[in-house]
Amino acid sequence: MTAMNAPLAVIGAGSWGTALAIHLARGGHPVRLRGHRPEAVARLARDRENLGYLPGIPFPDGLEVTDSLASAVVDSAGVLVAVPSHAFSRTVADLHPFLPAGSPLAWATKGLDPDSRRLLHEEAAESLGGVSMAVISGPTFAAEVGAGRPTAVTVAANDPDLAGAWVERLHHDAFRAYTSDDLIGVELGGAVKNILAIATGIADGLGLGANTRAALITRGLAETTRLGMALGGRAETFTGLAGMGDLVLTCTDDQSRNRRFGLALGRGGSADEARSAIGQVVEGEPTTRAVLARAHEAGVEMPITEQVYRVLFEGVPPREAVEQLLAREPKPES
Repeated sequence: MTAMNAPLAVIGAGSWGTALAIHLARGGHPVRLRGHRPEAVARLARDRENLGYLPGIPFPDGLEVTDSLASAVVDSAGVLVAVPSHAFSRTVADLHPFLPAGSPLAWATKGLDPDSRRLLHEEAAESLGGVSMAVISGPTFAAEVGAGRPTAVTVAANDPDLAGAWVERLHHDAFRAYTSDDLIGVELGGAVKNILAIATGIADGLGLGANTRAALITRGLAETTRLGMALGGRAETFTGLAGMGDLVLTCTDDQSRNRRFGLALGRGGSADEARSAIGQVVEGEPTTRAVLARAHEAGVEMPITEQVYRVLFEGVPPREAVEQLLAREPKPES
């Protein structure tokens, strides 16, 4: 099989993995989409669309589905992981035996590992060693990517050739991709924005208004940048697509699961009720615990993240958490 017609493997057949597989196949790439549940994969193969997550968006002819990791990655031109953050470490470990030594890896997962509290490139390095790695992140709702609506992302990698390869694969039709070498900043921006979407959802659920939402987004960006720079990221990354772009998207549109989760809490619902109604992983919940732990280790103040943590894990009423934020001592903005 030549490099030109070798398939791309997308690991994870949820909404985001399916959308990326559809987009890549539309660009003329053969794609193998791997799901881990055989019965779900059989439905995808039969229906030729993901009726559970992206109904009405048919699979292109070049898109195959499989429940086998080995079949997905054999002779592939590139592997892209798109599973929830809690499954990322296990997925990479499971992939390891099927990847040739030194094979690069890309992912579109957002979050930190909830157990180790490490960024995902740190998790990948633990399993794979010093391979080339890339992360795809930015303001993206799966349904809009699947529908072919205009979208822009950042591809951050520790190897410019790998970044360029994934930009070339992704950059077609209405989808634009830009390169970066700031893995830390891009990963952290994609993780913390989910926490801040819960915060803005809570505020909107309480009926606190547009001023509050704008303040939370702006000050949330400030605390994300503080932590990112402490961990080795660059400030300018947080004003780009993977920072401000993804933050604004996730905090202001109800397609965001994390925002809807916060809205439900602000309106008096329980976390269990909100999770059940959403029916998909709410990444910001475990990410809150992991990010706050990293912030404490780094000696970085993250007051919004801290109050979200108190609501989620200490039973603090949402309105009391907002009052605690408002009661903080005034200080210079920068």
